[in-house]
Amino acid sequence: MKIGVSGLGLIGGSLARALSESGKHDVYGFDINRSSMLAAKLVGAIRDELNEKTISECDIIFVALYPKDTVEYIEKIAPLIKKGAIVADCGGVKRSVCAPCEKIASENCFEFIGAHPMAGTQFSGFTRSRGNLFKNATMILTPKENTDIRVLHKLRGVLDDAGFGEVNLTSPEEHDRIIAFTSQLPHVISNAYVKSTTAVSQKGFSAGSYRDLTRVSKLNEKMWTELFFENKDNLISEIDYLVDRLSEYSTALKSGDREGLAALLKEGTDSKIQAK
Repeated sequence: MKIGVSGLGLIGGSLARALSESGKHDVYGFDINRSSMLAAKLVGAIRDELNEKTISECDIIFVALYPKDTVEYIEKIAPLIKKGAIVADCGGVKRSVCAPCEKIASENCFEFIGAHPMAGTQFSGFTRSRGNLFKNATMILTPKENTDIRVLHKLRGVLDDAGFGEVNLTSPEEHDRIIAFTSQLPHVISNAYVKSTTAVSQKGFSAGSYRDLTRVSKLNEKMWTELFFENKDNLISEIDYLVDRLSEYSTALKSGDREGLAALLKEGTDSKIQAK
């Protein structure tokens, strides 16, 4: 199968590597950074450039760009996309991407499916990409309700080749609501946490819990700013809820309420919610 990948950063680059390494597909890639494209071709992540000719030959195209860039790119290449081909984005928000891209797809007779690979690191760029990034990872898909099951089956087969272990289906609205809690809020917390003046003197006083909490404090501020604003209603709600809960711990300490603090701690300990 011929597959295109636009955006050869950590996610797009890893996807191109994984699909090429599977030996089942011819992968074509594009990135505005020419050095990334050359590197991808040099290491065999892509066969050649994804351009006007090869776009029209691709059965599936993955777009791993920022949300606004994704919409603009798909609108630009829409007339070139083969009828019946599948286009999937790889972004962290879905409502602002799926609505316009589904309309573009319908007008140009191809399929658009919102996608979000639940994998990554605190690093970015093609040099940090790797073919096993998605091994046993989950891919979230947000297809339209009337999407042909054969289209999903075809896309699922390619995702299997890339190493994904699980595929979950949901709506763009539900995706954005949940991702505000599971992904965006942790990045906000981590980024704010390391701004404490105590952080500069933590060496020799920190262990696993500190490393876990600070791992995602280093982020691409341009990308995450866009993601946060595209999902600001859900993220604001999660931030405000957390602020209210943290104030309860502070109030208990300030008032000397040991029983109250113990109850708060037990409430969190007994929570049934665990990361999966």
